[in-house]
Amino acid sequence: MNLGALLRAMRVSQWVKNVVVFAGLVFSQSYGNAHEIMISLAAFAVFCALSSAVYLFNDIRDRESDRHHPHKKTRPIASGTLSVGAAVTAALVLGAGGLLGAWAIRPPFFVVTLFYVGLNAAYSVVLKRVAIIDVMIVAMGFVLRAIGGAEAIDVAISAWLIVCTTFLALFLGLGKRRWELVALGDQAAGHRAVLARYSPHLLDQFIGVTTASTIVSYALYTLAPETQAKFGTIGLIWTLPFVLFGVFRYLYLIHSEEVGGNPTAALLNDPPLLVNSVLWLAAVVWIIS
Repeated sequence: MNLGALLRAMRVSQWVKNVVVFAGLVFSQSYGNAHEIMISLAAFAVFCALSSAVYLFNDIRDRESDRHHPHKKTRPIASGTLSVGAAVTAALVLGAGGLLGAWAIRPPFFVVTLFYVGLNAAYSVVLKRVAIIDVMIVAMGFVLRAIGGAEAIDVAISAWLIVCTTFLALFLGLGKRRWELVALGDQAAGHRAVLARYSPHLLDQFIGVTTASTIVSYALYTLAPETQAKFGTIGLIWTLPFVLFGVFRYLYLIHSEEVGGNPTAALLNDPPLLVNSVLWLAAVVWIIS
């Protein structure tokens, strides 16, 4: 088996999306508990395994069409550098190992991961071709990661966690769709069939709604009486500028720098966005500690 090709097919670089699992650890103020840190790391590893299994499953299904695509034809399975048999074996091992690991952590966490796998399988088979639903399913994947992280360490799931994660994930997903549509032009539908059902104007309307919703929901969370009672401070409102900058910076990258087709790459490769994210996290931990 070509290990390098397997790692590329597993899309290891996308594992950074799974850091959402740690939201429950941070906002439950459990980051000083070594046991719960270890559980959260195990939950992160579970989602890494499951997300890679999903990527492999998707690329196995789409290998024939990918071979006729100008960019996707270089993917390991489509190009033949990773055999279908090896990909199937890896997907099964990662999927089974991830679900067994989830059960070992906590049965409620296992239920969340099972739903995550089922939802992504449905997405790969049919839902990724349904406009609006496709982006909502991607956003739901982030919400399930956040819920899973809370379930893994058995802490209460805040409604604000779900609301803020949903709007942020929708914002990122819609931004990615817009970038793909504009950057790929006439080839957009060949890259992703559902793009034929969108237009830049329509996506701009959606992005406007989710931009405002992301910022307002986070601001309301910081000002909510239950938030202030839980952390004993109103200081979280001072982290709002980091959220504003992060949202505006991502919009800037989409519209002015021709970046945004991959939110993960944008976060890791754009120094201002990366520094802003680290500063936001540091400010949150400092304020609620």
